[in-house]
Amino acid sequence: MKDMILKEGEANLDDYILSHIEPEPEYLYRLYRATNIYMLHGRMASGHLQGRLLKMLVQMIRPKNILEVGSFSGYSAICMAEGLDADGRLYTFEINDEQEDFTRPWIEGSAVADKIKFIIGDAITEAPRLGIAFDMAFIDGDKRTYVETYEMVLSILKPDGFIVADNTLWDGHVIDPTYDHDQQTKGIRQFNDHLAKDHRVEKVILPLRDGLTLIRKK
Repeated sequence: MKDMILKEGEANLDDYILSHIEPEPEYLYRLYRATNIYMLHGRMASGHLQGRLLKMLVQMIRPKNILEVGSFSGYSAICMAEGLDADGRLYTFEINDEQEDFTRPWIEGSAVADKIKFIIGDAITEAPRLGIAFDMAFIDGDKRTYVETYEMVLSILKPDGFIVADNTLWDGHVIDPTYDHDQQTKGIRQFNDHLAKDHRVEKVILPLRDGLTLIRKK
């Protein structure tokens, strides 16, 4: 009973938060619904709260070039592109080519399609070949390779550039010993431990949704 009351309280608080922030654009609302209907693990999409935060972070940082690792349904890419200046560009990589038929039409049908380059491929090998020094990056790809992805991103990120890493609390699995043998949980733990010891950057973990880590390259 106590757990039910706590969950109900959390749901009520979530509703309160969403009713007191910038509203979710209608196009993104439809995309989020479609993601949950037609794609496995639809909740992986950023959603209303995180989406508005990503847009605001872009407006605060004012990056010219953003790198995203892990497009999924395109929700987060569209949110970040909304915050870009007119000459800004976002390059989003999705390694799973089976998602292209869903994601590409939603990106190309958005009002910010001209600011987004959607690329099917492995960002770890392909992003450095773009020859771009990025101002900001959003990491939301394969959790098992987060450390490798992070090192790649850091190598092509400008000094004072920012990285946002998603899912860094992993539904609390990072402190749950019953997930010790889960490879994705291991990947997130390794990333968090690696980052904690990395003096090349400043970092802070936000307990937002599934955990969001903000990182600044010194």
